[in-house]
Amino acid sequence: MARQLDEQIAGRFPVGQRLRVLDVGMGQGTQALRLARLGHQVTGVEQDATMIAAVREALAAEPEGIRERVRLVQGDGRDTGVHFLPGSFDVVLCHGVLMYVEEPDPLVAGLARMLAPGGLLSLLVRNGDALAVRPGLCGDWAGALAAFDTTTYRNRLGLDVRADRLASLTATLDGIAAPLHAWYGVRVFTDTAADDAEIPEDLQTLLAVEERAGRTDPYRGVAALLHLCGVRG
Repeated sequence: MARQLDEQIAGRFPVGQRLRVLDVGMGQGTQALRLARLGHQVTGVEQDATMIAAVREALAAEPEGIRERVRLVQGDGRDTGVHFLPGSFDVVLCHGVLMYVEEPDPLVAGLARMLAPGGLLSLLVRNGDALAVRPGLCGDWAGALAAFDTTTYRNRLGLDVRADRLASLTATLDGIAAPLHAWYGVRVFTDTAADDAEIPEDLQTLLAVEERAGRTDPYRGVAALLHLCGVRG
């Protein structure tokens, strides 16, 4: 996903431009820190105090120049309008968040308002069109059969959450003046791997396969996750 995001950034902004990035629901700060190391000014929003503390700890180990480029805000991603002015950011990330939001459209609309004209909105969501794939490949036939007719599922944390369909999110992005520019699949072949699975020796080959599949039909359509990139008009 990081490679996909970098591809979109490189295609939209001049090389070397320091971008204003908003990472909503930043979790442990993987993307926020990575982008700060690349020279961008990053604001991370996270509601979970434990996650905020983890990011602060990781940030403390970074050089001063990187620490100065990161601002942390503890808050709900649905309240971006409380903290920031419209058009304040060049790139807005919202990765792995929408599945926990019952009504995603208002959140996505609020994120789009944070973008300057021509800005990039990056969403990572559970693929509602492929919920039957994992249980089917694992031989859970009852689970696979039930998954065809729903957009809800139980995640690996044991939480009942929801998924998004590509067509619905495409319509949402059109409606908020940030139409879909590109989309990718994420975890096409590796979604059934156990959380504690060993990293294979040929990791780079695995990543190359996943990256190729994530941009190629029909494979990307059955990925566990979808990475959607909209552009603010």
